[in-house]
Amino acid sequence: MLRAAKPDARGAEPAGCARFLRRVGIAADLQAAVATLVRVYQFRDRDCICCHDVSVTQCYALETLVEHGPLRVSALAERLFLDKSTTSRVVATLVKKGYVEQHPDAEDGRAIAVHVTRKGRSLCTRITDDLVSQQKQLLQDLTPDVRTEVVGVLRRLAL
Repeated sequence: MLRAAKPDARGAEPAGCARFLRRVGIAADLQAAVATLVRVYQFRDRDCICCHDVSVTQCYALETLVEHGPLRVSALAERLFLDKSTTSRVVATLVKKGYVEQHPDAEDGRAIAVHVTRKGRSLCTRITDDLVSQQKQLLQDLTPDVRTEVVGVLRRLAL
């Protein structure tokens, strides 16, 4: 449990305490801002992506496969931060819709790898174009330096 530091004779907080409170305040502000950002983007992405006949998770799977090439379900699950059974259901739905196919893995013929189809790649491009268009609108009022900094900060926070 944190105890408040005793003020000095002038009634001022010790310097270390003030720095701590500023750090906690900034960290709390960051937490609130990130939570709001995540909620806004979850709904914005869902509204944009679901118009294209896929869920947000299915879209993330397509994006991952487009970016990294064919993957086994276990590797895809790792990249999506999902368990293997959930990822298998996502893949099964994408197969039914014709966005991905399953083929023997090139390195191990006993294993199965998931490949994006031309239809899946096209869908991923359309969704990405829609999302990038939204980002352009958000960035248009910012200076080029601020735009670059925003991207850098978000990448750093995502580590």
